[in-house]
Amino acid sequence: MPRQAIMDTIERVGLVAIIRADSPDGLGDTCEALRAGGVSVVEVTMTTPGALECIAAAAQRFGDAVQVGVGSVLDAATAERAIEAGASFVVSPVFKPEVIDAAHRHDKPCFAGAFTPTEVLAATEAGADLVKVFPANHNGPKFFKDILAPMPHLRLTPTGGVDLNTIPDWFAAGAKCVGVGSALVKKDLIRAGDWAALTALAAQYVAAVAKAR
Repeated sequence: MPRQAIMDTIERVGLVAIIRADSPDGLGDTCEALRAGGVSVVEVTMTTPGALECIAAAAQRFGDAVQVGVGSVLDAATAERAIEAGASFVVSPVFKPEVIDAAHRHDKPCFAGAFTPTEVLAATEAGADLVKVFPANHNGPKFFKDILAPMPHLRLTPTGGVDLNTIPDWFAAGAKCVGVGSALVKKDLIRAGDWAALTALAAQYVAAVAKAR
């Protein structure tokens, strides 16, 4: 799927489920449970053991039904390897132009990390498809409102501090989509193989995003 089509899907869903697992076990079932609840965009972080193998397996299993991205990417080489494995988008906690360039060479979106207004603008000007404000919980949704006032062209997404209670505030502040980690992808549910509970929780998040918009 080309870069713009992937971005259209991500913004339509409005929610990226961030999988930062202790083990590769059950990752495919995790993606299936999330998809059953309406969350069809997931990010597998490079801190997950066997992340590239997990991405490859998920991409093969789900195809375009689930957009499987790679997170915690710190250099171009990792971005390249992840895309070759099947990652459909690249997410970094920091701003490094080489990571954006690597993703775009393969016609894949890149979310660049930033924390200050200067970093956010620099990442935007370097071509980031979205700027991931991280860690977003330190400044909260008001930070989005404040920097979008003089720079309304910025395209922002928060990671950190996003849950069912804060989703309305993030979208009201101007977020294009939100990234949700442990508040949605609960490790205890994965360890227990409680896929029904994970699906139900995913459905709650989908409903919260729809209502917030």
